[in-house]
Amino acid sequence: MNTFGFLSLGLIGGSIALAIKQIQPDAKIIAYARRQETLDEALSAGAIDEGTTEIDARFGDCDFIFLCAPVSVNNRFLEQLKPVISEKTMITDVGSVKGTIHETVEKLGLSAHFIGGHPMAGSEKTGFASANPLLLENAYYILTPTDLAPKNAVAEYYALVKKMGAIPLILSHKEHDYVTAAISHVPHLVAAALANLVHDHDSEECTMKLIAAGGFKDITRIASSSPDMWEAICMSNTENIADLLDDYIDSLQTISKAVRTKQNGFTYDLFKASKEYRDSFADAPKGPIKRTYVCHIDIPDEAGAIAAIAAILAKADISIKNIGIVHNREFEEGVLRVEFYEESALGEAVSLLQGLHYTVYLRK
Repeated sequence: MNTFGFLSLGLIGGSIALAIKQIQPDAKIIAYARRQETLDEALSAGAIDEGTTEIDARFGDCDFIFLCAPVSVNNRFLEQLKPVISEKTMITDVGSVKGTIHETVEKLGLSAHFIGGHPMAGSEKTGFASANPLLLENAYYILTPTDLAPKNAVAEYYALVKKMGAIPLILSHKEHDYVTAAISHVPHLVAAALANLVHDHDSEECTMKLIAAGGFKDITRIASSSPDMWEAICMSNTENIADLLDDYIDSLQTISKAVRTKQNGFTYDLFKASKEYRDSFADAPKGPIKRTYVCHIDIPDEAGAIAAIAAILAKADISIKNIGIVHNREFEEGVLRVEFYEESALGEAVSLLQGLHYTVYLRK
């Protein structure tokens, strides 16, 4: 793959373009954006070689085209690309839900030209100005090829993702949407509902809000996500989300009945099972939910990068509770997650690392 096209250049598209330029400096990248200012910025950053505010025959020379806009816009992009792409051109997207775009691809007869893509990395920031070639490093990047996608094209895309430092996984688009509904979409809705439950039941003195500043804030952190983005996601993956929510509601009703009737051992077994499962996650903190003192750090994917951070903190007598790479960063910033025992240690570490020009993020 030598020629790449990008339709829309925001945080994700810009980060992918920058990453490609790092690993393949001779690659040609042409990009479409509505605003000439965005294209000028990308040209100045060396992320693209050519910019345009029109989708035209120039994209027919591309080996791979990335659709980096919201789903509804990407569907229109597909219609515009169909008459201009060549036989060799493959198209991908970067969306969080795959069902809708796969349906459009099939309807337009583009199945032999499409491999869905979902880089599970992101940031609260938006726009090309926030693009970072390190954004994808050690993040899961799910590929959802159609049945007609050429095997060699899938293999090339898989290899490209690995070269960018991400971790490629191949799923069907249906499995992708079910999995992401379970581990991302439903949890966001649950967190939002829980935050609103406390809001609706709080006193005029806001006692619940006062006491909730620790662990409760941690477990509802994702309720602060973008309303616009989550409206779009929930309206695109409705069946999977609704089915899983129904199962969750059934489990809550079972829990409610057990608590109300004081069933001995029920809650013990519930928490025992959930603890065993959650503690099996690679970066799961031990014990019940409690306040955590965590920062995330951008580091290059190279030997010794993690050891360097650990050595810097050890030299300053700052104890680390847990350290590890964050592979699913769709709603997190920073490649490396570092947890501390105390808030003071977190503050000292952040000041020290920022003083050494590391980019450090703190959870809100």
